[in-house]
Amino acid sequence: MTSELVYSTESGRIKTKAPETPRPKGDGIVRIQRQTSGRKGAGVSLITGLDLSDSELKLLAAELKKRCGCGGSVKGGVIEIQGEKRDLLKQLLEQKGFVVKLAGG
Repeated sequence: MTSELVYSTESGRIKTKAPETPRPKGDGIVRIQRQTSGRKGAGVSLITGLDLSDSELKLLAAELKKRCGCGGSVKGGVIEIQGEKRDLLKQLLEQKGFVVKLAGG
């Protein structure tokens, strides 16, 4: 068992860094799937397999949300777009030059 210093009487609470887990590399194919589990029946479209940095993912997500007219977010390298927008997302991503597959879900 390793011990880690979390508080010092001189400097107070010591912030610890969480180990950064690298995102798995994609195989060059962007997958779009629909997910409703754990969301109280509200469906979201998940876009995975994008080999982009976090800032590029956020920019792409912002553009997709604007074009779809809905909300969404980026979590752990996965873009989540609210609603059933798989066909529109596929069309938009293919225009940007990505190879896209619609996954079941």
